[in-house]
Amino acid sequence: MALYHKPVKHLFRDMIVDLDIQEGQVIKRDEIHSWFKTNYPLVKPGTVSAHLLKMSINAPSRIHYYVDPNGNDDLLFQIDSKKFRLYNPNSDPDPIYIRQEEEGEQEGGDDNNEIKSEFAYEKDLQNFLAKNLSLIEPGLSLYYEEEISGVEFPVGNRFIDILAIDDRNNYVVIELKVSRGYDKTVGQILRYIAWLKHNHAEKGQHVRGVIVAREISDDLRLACSEINDVELYEYSLSVSLRKIES
Repeated sequence: MALYHKPVKHLFRDMIVDLDIQEGQVIKRDEIHSWFKTNYPLVKPGTVSAHLLKMSINAPSRIHYYVDPNGNDDLLFQIDSKKFRLYNPNSDPDPIYIRQEEEGEQEGGDDNNEIKSEFAYEKDLQNFLAKNLSLIEPGLSLYYEEEISGVEFPVGNRFIDILAIDDRNNYVVIELKVSRGYDKTVGQILRYIAWLKHNHAEKGQHVRGVIVAREISDDLRLACSEINDVELYEYSLSVSLRKIES
């Protein structure tokens, strides 16, 4: 449900008109956030950041949100992390609607294939857990707001692997490590928790973290022993085969 009379993606178009943004003119991220803060203060910074990606035709992370394949969400071109301009269909590349293949994906040796497999594995783990959050905790569900999901949720210039909501309507930040989880992960997840508390959570809404790794290192276990709001989980995968008689 929209917070105002229009959904946020339509308010973006109102912003372009209100600020009189012309073709080729650069608009900064801070200007966009400032416009929403002045005119629509109930729209949270994280929601604005997510829509910036969703409506930028060349932002790779837009694939994590629902993007209208008919082009109705194609509004901006991302110059860099802080600057944008209007999308020009006559000169800009084709909009991204699905994950683009990595350059040279068909080339390279075993090391290259191993890197690509690990990347795919991390995305597979992310997609699986996003659809099966009850494995972590009963009542846990993926965050959604106006076609924006909690997968790769933007916090500043970084992204939370999965942002979830528990059965008490509190936020749960989930960070995934396909191999070992080290103590530096603590600083990362605490930064995300703090950002949400200051920019996204409502008054009285709690924010906590979960780190999921194939192996929790001793230093990570020690670091989290003094932190009440971060929980640790190890995952394991199993495969079974059944012979099919011809």
